[in-house]
Amino acid sequence: MKVVAFNGSPRKEGNTAILINRVFEELNKEGIETEMVQIGGTDVHGCKACYNCFKNKDKRCWQKNDMVNECIEKMISADAIILGSPTYFSNVTSEMKALIDRAGLVSMSNDCMLKRKIGAGVIAVRRVGSANVFDALNKFFLINQMIVPGSNYWNVGIGRQKGEVKDDAEGMNTMKILGENIAWLLKKIN
Repeated sequence: MKVVAFNGSPRKEGNTAILINRVFEELNKEGIETEMVQIGGTDVHGCKACYNCFKNKDKRCWQKNDMVNECIEKMISADAIILGSPTYFSNVTSEMKALIDRAGLVSMSNDCMLKRKIGAGVIAVRRVGSANVFDALNKFFLINQMIVPGSNYWNVGIGRQKGEVKDDAEGMNTMKILGENIAWLLKKIN
């Protein structure tokens, strides 16, 4: 079993990565393979609405000048997908939005190829706006017919400066429980 996470933060080892790694700790305890892919701070382009993915149906985006097709391949091979983003003006980062738009359209154009995979969002926030980020990530999972496990609260950690989420005991515990629930669900499905 494998879980792949996409870190939408330009801070490679910032709060979003810390939260994802907290989820990974629980998955690794259960022998589940994990991988983090850094998309934040990279040159990921938005969807051009060309709809070639509907014409080609090859599980790829027509654009080939960035890493999105590599990300899509990792999504296809994973049992569960985590999308992590900090909160930027009450929404996901531009790189995460581009990934959602393009991977989502490719999935839909290929008979919802991500359906019945597990999907979970992880959000870092300084103060407010995380509910919109959580909503955007969950809408990607749900429109792709994915299974979304919960935790004991929304999957949010509070912190602005790098590492501050570690001081958010409730947020770190939420990630722990999310990891436990993803592991439990993966075992039930497999």
